[in-house]
Amino acid sequence: MKKSKWLALAGVALLSVGALAACSSKSSTSGTTYSYVYQSDPETLDYVSTSKATTTDTVTNGVDGLLGYDKYGNLIPSVAKDWTVSADGLTYTYKIRKGVKWYTSDGEEYADVTAKDFVTGLKHAADKKSEGIYLAKDSVVGLSDYLSGANKDFSKVGVKALDDYTLQYTLKQAEPYWNSKVTYSLFWPINEDFLKSKGNGFGKSTDPSSILYNGPFILKSLTAKSSIELTKNEHYWDKKNVHFDNVKLSYYDGSDQESLERNFTDGVYSKARVFPTSSNYSSVEKEYKNDIFYTQPGPEIQGIGVNIDRQSYKHTAKKTDIEKESTKKALLNKDFRQSVNFSIDRTAYSAQINGKAGAAQAIRNIFVKPEFVYAGDKSFGELVSEKLPSYGSEWSGINVADGQDGIYNTNKAKEKFEKAKAALQAEGVQFPIHLDFPVDESAKTAVARAQSVKQTVEEALGKENVVIDINQMSSDDLNNITYYASNAAAEDWDISNGVAWGPDYEDPSTYLDIFKTTASENTKTFMGFDDPNSAAAAKVGLKDYDTLVDAASKETNDLNLRYERYADAQAWLTDSSLFMPTMVNSGAAPMISRMVPFSGAYSQIGNKGVDTYFKYLKPQKDVVTKKDYDSAREKWLKEKKVSNDKAQKDLAKHVK
Repeated sequence: MKKSKWLALAGVALLSVGALAACSSKSSTSGTTYSYVYQSDPETLDYVSTSKATTTDTVTNGVDGLLGYDKYGNLIPSVAKDWTVSADGLTYTYKIRKGVKWYTSDGEEYADVTAKDFVTGLKHAADKKSEGIYLAKDSVVGLSDYLSGANKDFSKVGVKALDDYTLQYTLKQAEPYWNSKVTYSLFWPINEDFLKSKGNGFGKSTDPSSILYNGPFILKSLTAKSSIELTKNEHYWDKKNVHFDNVKLSYYDGSDQESLERNFTDGVYSKARVFPTSSNYSSVEKEYKNDIFYTQPGPEIQGIGVNIDRQSYKHTAKKTDIEKESTKKALLNKDFRQSVNFSIDRTAYSAQINGKAGAAQAIRNIFVKPEFVYAGDKSFGELVSEKLPSYGSEWSGINVADGQDGIYNTNKAKEKFEKAKAALQAEGVQFPIHLDFPVDESAKTAVARAQSVKQTVEEALGKENVVIDINQMSSDDLNNITYYASNAAAEDWDISNGVAWGPDYEDPSTYLDIFKTTASENTKTFMGFDDPNSAAAAKVGLKDYDTLVDAASKETNDLNLRYERYADAQAWLTDSSLFMPTMVNSGAAPMISRMVPFSGAYSQIGNKGVDTYFKYLKPQKDVVTKKDYDSAREKWLKEKKVSNDKAQKDLAKHVK
């Protein structure tokens, strides 16, 4: 969502945690091929209408937006060769690079990419009520009125093609992070003539010819639960930075973990995630003892979602209406949710995929990455730790930094449960509370993590009080009741680890806005409601959360104060236990690799600095040793600081 992108735990996110496979073997057709695996097919190729990772990860290599990222995380020109921002921060003007072309899936030139294409793209997103439209709705002048129908003339919206190669956005209020937003797929261009010619067929999920391409690769084929294939765009404006001629993504259901290392050893993959919990790990460790390294924790987050307004019971272990009603009432009780939250042993949870030795490295305790932004010398996580005690003594002294389990505490869990039980019994609730927990039966580590939650929660609270009913099902069934559920009524679960999030732009709002009662597409998936006036949302106090987030969003001049206010919202969210973070959703994973370390684009946000973006990536012949990786990381960190500092100083030249 991820970038306002959903990361399906049963699908793409499981791979993101492992940053799975790549191949630098010689293709049977020509050149060097990057081979990878994927777990979920895209529902659509219409990249501006959806915020799901299954689409954006597939299309990001085919379509360029205005800006991108270099290897140090600096914003750099892409289709826009330069930009300026007005002194008041309200007007952004982009000069479009001449000579960038649209190509069909057959590689035939279709048209020039012009400023008008970006206007068409945002209009199409608005007309389609894009899942990601909230990124622009309250930012671009006139867009909210167009979306509500108060204005039906899109020319009154604050995005204009001043001429063929000059694009301008007018904002309602200053957003210092605006340029990071335009890297996201919602703001990518669409050719108007092509869009009209395709009609409702634009972006058809299995048809590469249903969209145009201006990026480093062209999608050649997409076969459901089989493969996705791309080829280098030989006419790409920046092809010198594209080091693979072909890309092949093969469907992988997660059932055979050992196949990843096996294919790496056979020379098929050029990197692979290894699993310390797999049956063959001792032999893997013996063969690659000096070559296994842990990647850096990424910004994406996964955790346990709480369905506060469940309506569907097609997949349930509950036998009576009393059990259903008792569970509903329990999940609306904050003390009960907190008792579950304090019961989750995140170290044991992470160990199911990373092993005991690497378990702690992947733990995340709050929704926003603790070091995502800084207010002076204080990280965002440090701000949150300072604010949490105001919600109760149970939060005193809790460290929410990554890499350690700051929340697991069975004594606090028991105390919270006893308080909840007394209140719930007064409401007629019967115990034990049964919590339906769906999981992909073919994803071994997902099943193991669900079992870990069951074990630690039931041990802490007692089976006579809480029972977690793990419901193993096919990946399709799981997606249909979680990731791809059409509305809140179809969200058929009580708690779920099939939810995750990746940030879209460089501000805490990219995380925290998604829990506002008005963010229906997101609250549907994380909390099971999609009506801003939901009685369940009111019951758990989410209107108070709205107030905190709105107060933070209004502060655009003093970034330190802005981050302080967003830390207030994060503290509220943590205390509410409406979402229970468990671990990072990318990075912090043991790897073996033949890819040049830190050669790819880097970003904490968006689609253009992640493992699924293949521009810039370089293969190497030999296996990367841990020593090589650590050395490359230290070098990269030093260079990154210098580069980031320079980029920050250079921002002034864009202000006009």
